[in-house]
Formats: sequence, C-alpha cells, structure tokens
Amino acid sequence: MELHLDFIEDKVEFFETGELSKLEAAVQEKIEQNQALLLRVHHVSHQVNIDPSSGKRIYSAVVHFRYKG
Repeated sequence: MELHLDFIEDKVEFFETGELSKLEAAVQEKIEQNQALLLRVHHVSHQVNIDPSSGKRIYSAVVHFRYKG
C-alpha cells in the first residue's frame, strides 16, 4: 500500500469585524491553527471602512498563508 500526502501550499483567509481587538484575536487564532498545517504567514493586508448606514467602523484583514516546507 502506498501513502501519498498532498500539502496545502497556499491558503488565503478573510476576516471582518466591528472591533479591532476581535480582528486581532481572530487572526492570531487562525495563525496558530495554520501552524499545525505547516503554514506560515506570507502577507497580511488590512483596512478600515465606514458603514454608510450606521456610521460604524468595519475592520477587515486578508491573510495569505504559505507552506513552510
């Protein structure tokens, strides 16, 4: 019997919340989870937008993970 494993080489995750601290916590949690899959952070992009209907800030982030093999 032959066992062949395929690794995830690239993975992009998106996050959005109304509080910066929640965004940071969600990203940190996902970083720790992806380390178990041998993925490390390659690039992070983040921005703040204003919801026109409520006037509240919306924080978002995109994290690109890559295989660290």
